[in-house]
Amino acid sequence: MRIIFAAALLAGTAVAAVPALAQVVPPPTPLPGDGPEDARLKALFHASDEANLKRNPVEGIFRGDLRYAAHLGDYLTDAHYAAEQKAAEDDLAGLKRIDRAKLTHVDQIAYDVFLNQTDIALRGFAPDILNTQKLRPIDHFFGFQTFYPDFASGQGAAPFKTLADYENNLTRNVEYAEILDRAIALFKQGEKENIVQPKLVVRNMIEQFDNLINQGVEGSVFYAPVKKFPDAISAADQTRLRAAYAAQIRDVLIPAHKRMRDFLANDYLAHARDSVGLSAMPGGEKLYNYLIESNTTLPLKAADVHQLGLNEVARIRREMEEQKNKVGFKGSLADFFTFLRTDKRFQPASAEQLREGYEAIGKRVDARVREQFSLIPKTPLEVRPVPAYKEKTEAGGSYNSGTPDGSRPGIFYYNTYDLPSRYMWEMETLYLHEAVPGHHFQISIAQENAALPAFMRFGGNTAYAEGWGLYAESLWHDLGMETDPYQRMGGLNDEMLRAMRLVVDTGIHSKGWTRDQSIQYMLDNSPMAKTDATAEVERYIAIPGQALAYKIGQLTISRVKAKAKTALGDRFDPRAFHAQVLDTGALPMPVLEAKIEAWVKAGGK
Repeated sequence: MRIIFAAALLAGTAVAAVPALAQVVPPPTPLPGDGPEDARLKALFHASDEANLKRNPVEGIFRGDLRYAAHLGDYLTDAHYAAEQKAAEDDLAGLKRIDRAKLTHVDQIAYDVFLNQTDIALRGFAPDILNTQKLRPIDHFFGFQTFYPDFASGQGAAPFKTLADYENNLTRNVEYAEILDRAIALFKQGEKENIVQPKLVVRNMIEQFDNLINQGVEGSVFYAPVKKFPDAISAADQTRLRAAYAAQIRDVLIPAHKRMRDFLANDYLAHARDSVGLSAMPGGEKLYNYLIESNTTLPLKAADVHQLGLNEVARIRREMEEQKNKVGFKGSLADFFTFLRTDKRFQPASAEQLREGYEAIGKRVDARVREQFSLIPKTPLEVRPVPAYKEKTEAGGSYNSGTPDGSRPGIFYYNTYDLPSRYMWEMETLYLHEAVPGHHFQISIAQENAALPAFMRFGGNTAYAEGWGLYAESLWHDLGMETDPYQRMGGLNDEMLRAMRLVVDTGIHSKGWTRDQSIQYMLDNSPMAKTDATAEVERYIAIPGQALAYKIGQLTISRVKAKAKTALGDRFDPRAFHAQVLDTGALPMPVLEAKIEAWVKAGGK
């Protein structure tokens, strides 16, 4: 499961078709209690955000800000990296000229978030860290080919309401092809320095490009926008655009995909690593240490994370034994896992059954959610299947955010690839994580809060975002879910997944674990399908450290909640606690903990 952010070059949220300036964030206006330092801070945030949108036009499109929509961005260039580094340096310098002690409480939180995020981001531009990243410019999980086709499909982020929208997309498509060619050049440089992707990542990318190539012209996801036009596009323009899109797919996009596919298959694969962990690559150990902190927002050591994971796995196994006994299953826990994987009663008969099941779960959650939450987002939610072209390498579920004005809904995607492996006992916990009260609440509530600076409304960090998603799963009892022991096993299975990630991710990248060893560990400790375990392990290989954030974030949120309940006693209100966690966007873990401690000292009000 993953949430897809409109961040840097890997965004994946969809964007509504809205007027060009509908989502532009206006200059900050003073709030009651603001002083001169607050005004300076907000001006810094606004200027930083405006500059970022110019450097990264795609981020504006994801937010519904179409001022720079004629471009995708100059990603994978030295100029882009240099501009991002200088922006971070300038932002930090500007921040340090502001007296934090003279800010309001809320702006002190914003100051701390900005400082934490910018400092960690800036350290990523250290030459040895940057080099190990940029010479592996794409992978099968976060490559441009994984998000841009959907972005430009008419069903994703790019809007297709006006003639300008269609023309802008043609321009962006050219830039996308140029980015792929730049990626080839960076891969070649990486070959010379022995900084390369693992072979399995390369093979997965080859398959992705084959899938895109094999769509042909009129079957291409890039042709989809001209299959149906809005009424505002004239018949003459429709004819012209259909021809232009077909020509571009034939002469620009398919050749770009073929160049990348052929390079990967005929050149790069031979240079790629047989090993899968970062520790086997020059500079890999230092990079992994950085990735642990950048993903968890905490300076943790790989060995400590590994042991924490082992402890959590042992605890969850004990709870799984309890559920096995509740259903009267005779046999070992491993036998119970096999039963859950193979019994036909748990396998959906159709994709339609999955859709109907998730919609029914949504209604049940909605009936109880106000018992735990006072903040309810206005943004609507839709349930959709993962697009077929990327379903094989996608997670079982994911969430794409809506727009702040609600004109585009949030979308919960469920995966129908290898349908028998989409066990129905995992549906309730998946919905809680990805939809309500998980990512849909967390992202939408932040986006709808216009009082927050843009980097807090639209940005984030993985530990908070995915930690919240996993924490949302833990509310199953309070929301009347998982009353069936099998659905409860689904909840434990998902929690086990996040615990195993601590073990497996660190095992792969710091202890030399192999792909097969990692897959077997996950199968030995959970009822997840081999299809899912394989996709999970290959994800950790492709994007090291990201999977650690889920459990680290959840444990932090759960720990501060437990401390607050102990301190406040009968005064503790879960609705107030959840509002505190959610109303200032995605906070780094140290900032979140400090905020809740201050709230408790104030009496939980």
